[in-house]
Amino acid sequence: MVEALLQLENVRKSYAVGTPAESEVLHGIDLRLEAAEFVALIGPSGSGKSTLLNLIGLLDRPSTGRILLQGEDTGRLDESALTRLRGRALGFVFQFHHLINAFSVAENVMLPQFAAHGRLDPQLRAIAQRLLEGVGLGELADRPPSQLSGGQQQRVAIARALIAGPPLVLADEPTGNLDTGSADEVFRLLRRFNQERGTAFLVVTHDSRLADRCDRRIQLVDGRIVP
Repeated sequence: MVEALLQLENVRKSYAVGTPAESEVLHGIDLRLEAAEFVALIGPSGSGKSTLLNLIGLLDRPSTGRILLQGEDTGRLDESALTRLRGRALGFVFQFHHLINAFSVAENVMLPQFAAHGRLDPQLRAIAQRLLEGVGLGELADRPPSQLSGGQQQRVAIARALIAGPPLVLADEPTGNLDTGSADEVFRLLRRFNQERGTAFLVVTHDSRLADRCDRRIQLVDGRIVP
């Protein structure tokens, strides 16, 4: 069998372990994501979607079980190695774009690479410019994000997520703060990068219209994946 891009094996997550308030939020999650897949993660509020996304994003560790990313068992990695893997293999898009108005649009796109390496490669500006052109914002590269609309700011966030060329992008309600027209525009961009670059996407969404346009849906209910 071809190695999965992402694989979760019997992943459980508990909080307040060893106290009377101990609570298990995820109950034995098995999940496989292939390269270049475009998958929706759906489920009601409180179902464990954010917890699961934090684990996949290597921002937290499971209580038990294994998470393999590009075949690497993340449970065997120390924090420094996890940080390197996260920077190399994952991109993130959130409901709120988290752009910094003190920096230009292009500088915001380059920030993850600066944070990872402590410097800006001379070629990085050209890469950022191409990404901004790809999301239709090339002419706005030198403007502050505050001069952009909500939909435009989210497109900047997409470019930022792709700056390192990650094989997997995690998108947490990326259209949740947008009107219907802007949401459709952002979704089309994600899909286009998926199809043209082979980038895999795991998209958390409450929008059933968008979920129906994904390759498949993973439904999480009360901390368990259901058919």
